[in-house]
Amino acid sequence: MAAIRFKKPVFPVSDRLRKYLIDTHREIDAPIRYKDLLRSSGAITLFDKHGKDTLWETMIYSESDRSFIHEALRKVYAQLKVGGDTSVIDHLYIDRVDYCLYANTHPFRVRIVNKLNDLFDYFYIKRADASRIYGMELEHLLSPNKINYMTKGDTFIEEHIQGIPGDTFIHHYLQENHQFNPLRIAKEFVKFNERSLVQLLGDMRKDNFVVEIIPDFDELYFRLRAIDFDQQCYEGSHTIYMPQFFKENNPIINLGFKSMSVVLELQYQKEERMRLLNRVQAAGIQLTMLLDAMVQDELSTTEKINQLSSELAELYGDDAFRTCTTMGEIVRTSFLMLEKYPVRKRIKVKAMA
Repeated sequence: MAAIRFKKPVFPVSDRLRKYLIDTHREIDAPIRYKDLLRSSGAITLFDKHGKDTLWETMIYSESDRSFIHEALRKVYAQLKVGGDTSVIDHLYIDRVDYCLYANTHPFRVRIVNKLNDLFDYFYIKRADASRIYGMELEHLLSPNKINYMTKGDTFIEEHIQGIPGDTFIHHYLQENHQFNPLRIAKEFVKFNERSLVQLLGDMRKDNFVVEIIPDFDELYFRLRAIDFDQQCYEGSHTIYMPQFFKENNPIINLGFKSMSVVLELQYQKEERMRLLNRVQAAGIQLTMLLDAMVQDELSTTEKINQLSSELAELYGDDAFRTCTTMGEIVRTSFLMLEKYPVRKRIKVKAMA
């Protein structure tokens, strides 16, 4: 079973990574910083519609702080969505600002509402963490999913990623006998597992991904999307980067037992590795710039780097990993394996006790 024993530290954004963010227009002149949202006069526990504690708190601000914060947040939302054009957001207002104590970056979640139709959206403001930035940028460049985020110094601003939370999907769709082809979700899990391993994105248990349901004219299709990027290339065990090793994902893994042969599993693994190789090649100079910064940054400990390089060398049967001295070098070597090994050594997908 995959297990994370200790909370990951927050790694600062280096000058090299900052230059990349500026060059790719991710760094902006935001009107508010993370520390501004900490100026609350109190907070109240936020419960869901069933009366369950959500582990978020709704912040209470003084009138003067609230006026400044809400107006600044509206402008941030305009920067995130429409390039800063505030003329199109006059009808939007900030409904509430929630704070989460248990996550690594202690995020703020902002709920913004359209007063013309009562539709709402969310976005997040967090402490900037180099691990998360690298994880999101790799996801943006190499996965089927595009991600919108911005930075300002030590502040990180992130668009809400829509989808059904993995735990809700497992409970509602898998355990209540909804009518869909189980092979569709098993197939997507194999591909999600492969993307996570190649990109070295860890901790993809059911709480850290969402499921998109895509209706077609004759069937439902699915896509699994990561929503938590804090565990990008930090842990030493390769199983942390393979969702198949988290017991929380057992209900989806069990679908694979029932509906997927070894031949199909290897086919889908090869398909995903080929797509990843195509995206690596298409990303070109931008990916090279990102990896040039990443290989020089401190993103983990020497012990974990040595463990992961050794385990991946054994997994692929390739000693190229053993020469890596940083997590960035391991990620870059992982991408090189895509062309060298269209199908890697198979690890049997199994439900973990």
